[in-house]
Amino acid sequence: MKCSGPRVLLIAGVFWLSYTVWIKLRQPPQGTPGPRPGSVELPDGTFTFRLDYAAFRAEFPQLQRYRCRELIPGDGVCTRSPGPPLLLLALKSHPASSARRATARRTWARPRVLGCYRVRAVFLVGVSPDPRDMALLGRESEEFGDVVQWDFAESHQNLSLKERCFLRWVGAHCGQADFIFKGDDDEFVNPPALVAYLGQMPNAPHVIHGYIRNHSAVMRSTKYRVSSTLFPQDTYPDFPSGGGFIMPRASVPALVAASEHIPVFPLDDVYFGFLVLAAGLRYRHNEQFRVYGMQDELCLYAEAFVVHGVSLGRVEEVWRGLYEERRCNVTGPLPS
Repeated sequence: MKCSGPRVLLIAGVFWLSYTVWIKLRQPPQGTPGPRPGSVELPDGTFTFRLDYAAFRAEFPQLQRYRCRELIPGDGVCTRSPGPPLLLLALKSHPASSARRATARRTWARPRVLGCYRVRAVFLVGVSPDPRDMALLGRESEEFGDVVQWDFAESHQNLSLKERCFLRWVGAHCGQADFIFKGDDDEFVNPPALVAYLGQMPNAPHVIHGYIRNHSAVMRSTKYRVSSTLFPQDTYPDFPSGGGFIMPRASVPALVAASEHIPVFPLDDVYFGFLVLAAGLRYRHNEQFRVYGMQDELCLYAEAFVVHGVSLGRVEEVWRGLYEERRCNVTGPLPS
């Protein structure tokens, strides 16, 4: 019975957001053709961002041409079964990262029921040129049934294709996921704390939750560089750090619709920010999404929803210390 309150709020919130998304989809999208043919404009109240289709086709033609094709469809990830609502952990991974996936499956990514939610993980991967990686990934998929693979090559720029294709996949295959946590496999995720957070937030189904970067500066160097030809402005729209954020189920149709008319930006977290802006969705910032480093003290992990860049051995140490040895006061239901 104590789960019924959050569940009622969740259902009401999903219906509310679904209705508002339906209204938005009946109207012209926020990204409308600008004064120059072939461009899209996205105002956020402070800046107006212009994306020129010709520039994207010239500099990143493969991102604009790609059509999502699954090699491993992940049909069994989101089975429609009675029971608690689903919190899906969707994790970007590389075919070569079998050790990271194995560590996650032994610890925080193991399927379980936590409080009012059923927690399930899915690993999102592209293609590796190494046939051994591909063969091992196929065996993992057969054993665990928690892999979705597309036929694009793994690369930094192609992470945006992973973002776009995942939105389409979850809309088509996993409509019963009430919330989706989107993150990476090289981190510590804290599902009990996530479940507690969702139960405490009455507006949880209405917004995107994460560590929100506000109008970050555009970089013209490093691996995050973007040319001034592609994007001449100096500032990005707000976006959640790709290290970990939560989106509600009802936001997915609007994000998928936005992906139909927004060119694919070569940085996945910025690309998602453009989709959120085009879809007319809102954010909730929370610094417990520890995606930019944290002091490595065990009990600080208990307060975090995600901690990025944690070594494999440390992930297992933290999980054991928090949930097997119970060395800290933890938030949320204890995993079995």
